Amino acid sequence: MHTVAILAYDGMTGFESGLAAEIFGMAELAGRFSAGVAPTGYAVKLCSEQPEIRMLGGAVVRTSYGIEDLAAADTVLIPSVRDVDQPPSGGLVEAIRAADGRGARLVSICSGAFALAAAGVLDGRTATTHWIYADLLARRYPEIDVDPAPLYVDNGRVLTSAGCAAGLDLCLHIVRTDHGMRAANDVARRLVISPHRAGGQAQYIDTPVPEPTADGRIAAGMAWAIEHLDKPIALDELAAQSAMSRRSYLRQFAKATGTTPIKWLIEQRIQASLALLESSHLSVEQISARVGFESPVTFRHHFVKQMHTTPSDYRSCFTG
Repeated sequence: MHTVAILAYDGMTGFESGLAAEIFGMAELAGRFSAGVAPTGYAVKLCSEQPEIRMLGGAVVRTSYGIEDLAAADTVLIPSVRDVDQPPSGGLVEAIRAADGRGARLVSICSGAFALAAAGVLDGRTATTHWIYADLLARRYPEIDVDPAPLYVDNGRVLTSAGCAAGLDLCLHIVRTDHGMRAANDVARRLVISPHRAGGQAQYIDTPVPEPTADGRIAAGMAWAIEHLDKPIALDELAAQSAMSRRSYLRQFAKATGTTPIKWLIEQRIQASLALLESSHLSVEQISARVGFESPVTFRHHFVKQMHTTPSDYRSCFTG
């Protein structure tokens, strides 16, 4: 049997531990009862440092397995931690390190990456977490290459996922890796979920409001550009609206924003397109023109590059 140990702790939500138990448990059932799908051999254990925990909402759960069982498991899964500013216990850190030392597979969902990071097992690796925590994880653990874009990152033995629901994607990916696409697809069908979601976290991140810069001239040019996104905007026009020469404008813009005017302008055009994709019935071609791209091809290229999904898939995701 392949033991999957899921960490349980006081104050945890039931969603992440439940989804993991459901997917790996369902994979085992599918192997028993679905024609053509071999048994997976997963044995799921809910492990905690105390024999009894109180979940968010007040439900009390008695666990039959301790932290030593987590350290001895084949796959260790850490759901989101209760407080990213509170370090994990020494016992949990040692259990993660012990599992790592044995060559176990280590998995985190959402902010559970902070527990893996505290144990040092993410050092030198690429990892993801919920987009809200990505900057904090990168600042706190500079040895980790934090990528906020994907729904999950697979480093072989160490895997991390984005927000809570991305745990579904990651757990299905693990089943697919261990037992093939047919087994994963069977689980997905039984749970009535997509076996593979397109895109990454970028499509779910709150649309940022452009911050005013300390340089009033740069800010004035930015405000003008946002009001004229439906028209072609040349670099010289932006400089003129900011009452600067082209060279001075480029230098001052980079100093104020940390990027180039063209990159910033493309970003604003993409952000403007999101609202139209979500709330209008305009075609992708019409939206492309409305936000100032030269062609739908150019629009799609920059959209995929920034949002990690296509305009059509984004619209389907947010409008049903």
